[in-house]
This record gives sequence, C-alpha cells and structure tokens, in this order.
Amino acid sequence: MTLRVALVGGPMYDHLYSLLADQDVEIVVHADHPTLNREVAAMLERGDRIDVLATHSKYAPSQARWLQPLNGAVDTSALAPLAVDLCRFDGAQYCVPRLIDVRIMWVRTDRVNAVPNTWDDLAGRGMVFGFPGRESGLFGTFFELVVGAGGQLFDDDGLPCIDSPEAVAAVDQLCRLAAAAPADLPTWHYDQVDRALLDGRVDAAGIWPGGWGPIRNSSLANKLTPHPYPSGAHRRVSYAGCHAWAVPTTCADVPAATKLVSLLTGFEANALDAAGGSVCAHTGAFADVSPVNETDRQRLAITAETIQTAMITYPAHPRFPEVEDAGWQAIHDALRGMRTAKSAVKEIQARAEGVLGGN
Repeated sequence: MTLRVALVGGPMYDHLYSLLADQDVEIVVHADHPTLNREVAAMLERGDRIDVLATHSKYAPSQARWLQPLNGAVDTSALAPLAVDLCRFDGAQYCVPRLIDVRIMWVRTDRVNAVPNTWDDLAGRGMVFGFPGRESGLFGTFFELVVGAGGQLFDDDGLPCIDSPEAVAAVDQLCRLAAAAPADLPTWHYDQVDRALLDGRVDAAGIWPGGWGPIRNSSLANKLTPHPYPSGAHRRVSYAGCHAWAVPTTCADVPAATKLVSLLTGFEANALDAAGGSVCAHTGAFADVSPVNETDRQRLAITAETIQTAMITYPAHPRFPEVEDAGWQAIHDALRGMRTAKSAVKEIQARAEGVLGGN
C-alpha cells in the first residue's frame, strides 16, 4: 500500500526527503508548519487517510485524539532522552522526535563591532534585528522575552497569568525592534528571517539550527558569526521544541507506517538532518558531526550550551495552539501600530482565560 504522508516544508527540513524517493509514498501535504497544521487538522477531522505525519512536540497534545500511541512500536533507545520525553503526553508516546529546534543569534561582523549580550543592549544600539513577525515564531519570541525578564505565561496550575508588566514590556520591545527593521517584518515566517539575514536586510537574527546550511553556503559566510541568544534581565532563554513523526488513527497500515517512522528516525535520516545543521535527535548521528570550520565549531558549542542551560518550551496542553493563535495575532496588531502593547497583552490574557480558564 502506498503510504500517504504529510510533511513540514522549508529549506531547514526538505533535504531529508530525498530518503523518500525509494519509498512507496504519496505526499499529501508539504507546507510550512502553521499551514501543515491547518490542512492536517481539516483532513483528520474529515477522517481522510494520513499514514505518517510530521508534527511537533508542542502540537502533538492538540492532535492526540487523532494519533496512535507509539509506545514500544518504534525503538527510541538511540534518541536523546530529553527529546523523547518532550514528545510524550499523558504517558503516551504520540510522536517520535526528529530534531531539537533552539535558536541562537547570528551577527554580521562587518556591521556590528560589539555583539550585544542582552535584549536591552541590542535595542539600545539601534541594531536591525530579524525575527518572525507572525504566527508561532512571533509568539515564541514574545515567550522568550517574558520569561527572560522573570515573568511567566502560565502559573503552576497551568492557568494563564499573561497580563503582567513583563509581558507588556515584551510587546513594547518587539514593537521597537520591528520599527527599526524592514517594513515587511510583520509578514515574515522563519524562512523569511533567514533570507533577510542572508540578503543583508538585517544586522543580526535569531536562527534555528537548520539555518546553518544556507549560512555556510552564502556569500556572507565569512561575515556571519554565531553567538548566544540575547539575555533578559532575569536569565537567558531560547524557546525550543522537537519536530517529530506521528502515525494518525486514520492510518491504513500501521506496521508499514511505523517502519517508515523508524527509517525517518534512524541513523541515516538523522545524519542527513545533521548535515543541514539541525540538532538531530539520534545521539549517534549527532556525535558523528564534524565541524567544517571554526564557525561551525562555535555554532555547535553554543547550540549545545543553549539546549543544556537556556531551553524553554510550552506546557503540554491540548488547547495551547489556540492560545498561541490568539496571542500572535494580538502582538501582530501591536507591531503594525493597530493597538498598544498593554491592550495586546490584555487581549491575550482574556483569550487564554477563555480557552484554558482563569483564576
């Protein structure tokens, strides 16, 4: 049986799919993650067959009603325990990790004499900093700024506590950074941030590991250097999670689907991801990565340190994507001057309470 697969697309992810050329598969979705999520949700809600699905540790809880638990069906012993744990929800292994995504900062050394260590320092120098201006990437940057300043989005009971001085300051900071950046920043997804850095439209940007391949091959490679992500007043954090593979309940051939997932999480597939710069979940494949130059060595060291000391992720909640969706839209309106930072934060809090409940 030909397996129907849904894939996340983009320069950071597509190099892996050469492995599918020898497999009997039909690609039914191939899109950026927000689009993938919307199309997959519509398909699964209708009961359309998808046999293997690209997902994310953040989104799997909201998709759990459509996913097969994979406990014991796929061998995860060679995968990083942290990544495997992030892909569990309520004790079930609803997805198997492909890679760990965590941002570090890349800076144009020909434009920036002293690399800033903090967000305030970055903004105070008038640097042009690139970040996603919409959807998950924008809300993730907001999350980083809030937590870095000592705030939080959810209390110990998982209830929203977003309406805080730290959150208002975070939206204000994002508005200041966007005002200094190209006017089309509010339209940027992840790939557009990478492109803006390589096109010379920004001085620095937060880049996920898979952005290394394009940087390495760019004409600006000798002018770009990796650095730790900026720190808040409280701590340095970088929002992260795991891209992963899942088998939906609509799958028509679970043994064949789990066999494909095993292939996609095996050494060869992870080595392909690692060659593109990604932090693959397979510990053996990642251990085999040899830096191609000093910049690459620094990149790997900074990324590993960030994963160990600065990585944060969202609480596993089935309705979290609804909070994120409402949140980025309110912040996006603030970036475009359509509302104040304070009103944006109040809107996010109200919408979050409507979804998750409140105190």
